[in-house]
Amino acid sequence: MPPRAVPWGAAADDTGCTILHVDMDAFFASVELLERPELRGRPVIVGAAGPRGVVLSATYEARRYGVHSAMPMTRARRLCPDAVIIPPDHRKYAEVSRGVMELFRSITPLVEPLSTDEAFLDVAGARRRLGCPARIAALLREQVAERHGITCSVGVASTKLVAKLASRQCKPDGMLVVPVDRVLEFLHPLPVAALWGVGERTEQALARLGIRTVGDLAQVPVATLRREFGAVGEHLAELAWGRDERRVTPHVPDRSIGAEETFPYDIVDPDEIRRELLRLSERVAARLRAAGQVARTVSVKLRRADFTTITRSRTLREPTDVGQEIYATARELYAAAGLERVRLRLVGVRAENLRPAETATHQLTLGERETGWREAERAMDAVARRFGSGAVRPASLLRPIPDEADAEVNEQDRRIV
Repeated sequence: MPPRAVPWGAAADDTGCTILHVDMDAFFASVELLERPELRGRPVIVGAAGPRGVVLSATYEARRYGVHSAMPMTRARRLCPDAVIIPPDHRKYAEVSRGVMELFRSITPLVEPLSTDEAFLDVAGARRRLGCPARIAALLREQVAERHGITCSVGVASTKLVAKLASRQCKPDGMLVVPVDRVLEFLHPLPVAALWGVGERTEQALARLGIRTVGDLAQVPVATLRREFGAVGEHLAELAWGRDERRVTPHVPDRSIGAEETFPYDIVDPDEIRRELLRLSERVAARLRAAGQVARTVSVKLRRADFTTITRSRTLREPTDVGQEIYATARELYAAAGLERVRLRLVGVRAENLRPAETATHQLTLGERETGWREAERAMDAVARRFGSGAVRPASLLRPIPDEADAEVNEQDRRIV
């Protein structure tokens, strides 16, 4: 797949531009379209469809209507009533993300993942083997498309700041090289909100000073910015002149892995809450196994109908990546919180205090079998990779069928562990 033509383009001078920022295009939605090619060209939104659901990802056809990630689903559906809503499948996204990151590491060991769908790469050491940075970026884009069937956008620059901004400017499915001697030409016309550290409040404060572009910011004396914003002001002054000394830091481990669910209506039934805790525990465990991690601490998040949020955690005797073990702890934490007859609008499960799975040992307790839930869940992972994440699930998570003679049974629901 040739690089998309952009004003700076692959033909620009990439000398010294060894930092790449790679960002998958509408990642969750693009992964879903691999299994639903008939939806290509249509507005598609990934997220929970209920009234409290939020948009996780949207195709560019949906984005033309103003839909974007983190938007409430009710607003997204008003903006784009013809959109197809697809519930998320995080196990599937984690698997594709793992393959993409492995591809990046085949190009350079200096890969710094920022999330499941974006990463920085330092390709200085790969030039002798693969060519100039622009050529490496083009090769990377081709390989992502060929191996995984999705597209990505790549910014090529001398710093992480400019590389990330460049990848945003050439979306979707593009590549942008910002030569070292044209950084300010690229940077200064951008809105000041494009800079890291400029949130909504900071943007408003800057606007009150007449600062709306990065170029405006660059002309303000550092002393003024320091007086108005403290140390943040000095940092913004550096960024406004394209100065960013941060290096690509590889192998940044996850600090925690979690999942949470906002209910379409407040839930008071403890059995329903426990079923949701089980589903979230299974999801967290699958993500742990996909990342090659085990967790020593399990925490739950419980948000009441009045938005009061309670968290509880417990450190385990041994680290685990087993969903049933995580669920047992989450269930006990829920019971100990004293909320079994309190209406909840959100619950979450999080695994913390992570470490590589290969460094953890498991001590069998008296009477424990050598094979059990760990082996069963890894078998479930293998089935899910082949047939989809809903192919195997605990029986308690199956939807009840009121009348088997009249109901159309989902074939996936017949496969019960």
